[in-house]
Amino acid sequence: MNRIFRIALRDFVAVVSTKGFIIGLLIMPAIMAVVITLGPRIFNDTDFLIEGELALVDPTGSVGPELRIALDPEVIAERRRVQFERGLEQAPEAIQGLAQMAVSQSMDDVLGPAPRVSLIDRPPDADVEVEKEWLNEESDLARHTALIVIHDNAVQPIPGETTLGTYDLYVAPGLDDRVLDFIFNSVREAIITARVSAEGLDRETIETINRVPRSISVTVSQGEDQETARGFSAMLPFAFMFLMFMGVMTGGQTMLTSTIEEKSSRVVEVLLSAVSPMELMAGKLLGGIAVSMVAMALYLLMGLAALSSFSLFGLLDPWLIVYLVIFFVIGFFVMGSLMMAVGASVNEMSEAQSLMMPIMLMMMVPMLLWLPISRSPNSVLALVASFVPPVNSFGMLIRMSSSQPPPLWQVWLSIGIGAVSVVGTLWIAAKIFKIGLLMYGKPPNIKTLIRWVRAA
Repeated sequence: MNRIFRIALRDFVAVVSTKGFIIGLLIMPAIMAVVITLGPRIFNDTDFLIEGELALVDPTGSVGPELRIALDPEVIAERRRVQFERGLEQAPEAIQGLAQMAVSQSMDDVLGPAPRVSLIDRPPDADVEVEKEWLNEESDLARHTALIVIHDNAVQPIPGETTLGTYDLYVAPGLDDRVLDFIFNSVREAIITARVSAEGLDRETIETINRVPRSISVTVSQGEDQETARGFSAMLPFAFMFLMFMGVMTGGQTMLTSTIEEKSSRVVEVLLSAVSPMELMAGKLLGGIAVSMVAMALYLLMGLAALSSFSLFGLLDPWLIVYLVIFFVIGFFVMGSLMMAVGASVNEMSEAQSLMMPIMLMMMVPMLLWLPISRSPNSVLALVASFVPPVNSFGMLIRMSSSQPPPLWQVWLSIGIGAVSVVGTLWIAAKIFKIGLLMYGKPPNIKTLIRWVRAA
């Protein structure tokens, strides 16, 4: 047993003391910090200015005045402010605080400059085909942006009918989608206001009646009640699955690489003169899981710190962390032992790719199915993923972190199945590891590995 721990310590120190491991461990937090810091600046479109000329053919005579009001810069600024504040009401308190600090600046700094668009009235009976040519005319002033043709029944239905019409929109080539959205919204506002006025109603009164602010829900738990975080229950399963995937891949890839290097350099022959193949395999597994624990602990602490900073820590069930460790150990011994068996059976890293493909496919299954499993944790797909090794540890953890956790007996049944799969996988991997360590030459295929298992 002492020799197993020495091998584990040797592999652990050899990995965590390298610059590559340290850089690889910190590269993800560094990328996240860069994205958070520079992302808003890189993808910031607040400098985008909507400007140009709009031509309007309005046979109703009532949409044009309303559209001219809707395009007024002061009206646009007020409308954007109201929309921004309504959206802000639905955000968590932490986000509201940050946004309020931003709103202390001018609205132009937050949402960009207000559009500068002028409206040109065309005759109500204008020929649309002739008017469309205006869009391609060059202008030294504002760009000819769009032609808006209001239908005759856009405001009031034709006598004998009940349906209302709409409008046609013709735009210049290469028009930005943001400009299109602005035109759609402006014309919509103008037509609605014209319809309301035609019915002798007050637009503000109608909006007041229809406006029901979204109430902030409160999550009631055994501890302190907290404001519900939208999206938290959807992202939590992905976060736990990512931690599992990252942890297994980190340690498994480390064991795969180190085994291949030791075999190709003949160091393994020296090691086997002092320890048995099973002791070497056990030591490498313990060293690999220790490496994975370090990486997973770092990312877990970062996630908990982020939850605490946004006052969401109370929404996380601490038992999930305990089950994360349990299922991680199961998943690591299953996938990691297979990776190490592959490393023992080949001579170079390039030879391991074909044998690693089935293992990687099994690892990718939870990545592809996490969303349907987390949304329907009691579906047939979720149940199958929870009890069929080697993906059962991933599937059950996704279900446990979803909004509808499974019964406790299912959790422990999955753990029991996982423990049995660990024993079976270790038995298979040990046979391959024992034969493959001293086998050189042509790399084996799947059939050869099966023959090794039967022969050992």
